[in-house]
Amino acid sequence: MLTITNHTVNLIKDPFKILTGERYEFILELDVPEDDELYFENGLNARVIYTVEETRTGIVKYELHERTSGNYVEFDLEDDELELVDTFCKEHLS
Repeated sequence: MLTITNHTVNLIKDPFKILTGERYEFILELDVPEDDELYFENGLNARVIYTVEETRTGIVKYELHERTSGNYVEFDLEDDELELVDTFCKEHLS
């Protein structure tokens, strides 16, 4: 199971007021066990776009990147890992 070791969060500005609610960008540093297919020697980051609206909050999109190179990683998180990320983002809104 992955662990979130560090994070940053920023409000995404919408100067044209196109989006409803607010959007946040989270950058999560992930610690992944060596026996997991998501394991990378240099570590892994997740970029998560999270929405907060009157009727819904949750992950809009996420991407995984190798930490040092920033290269995109073509893997999907499993349902329990997505739930962990969703809960973490909800608890760490600024």
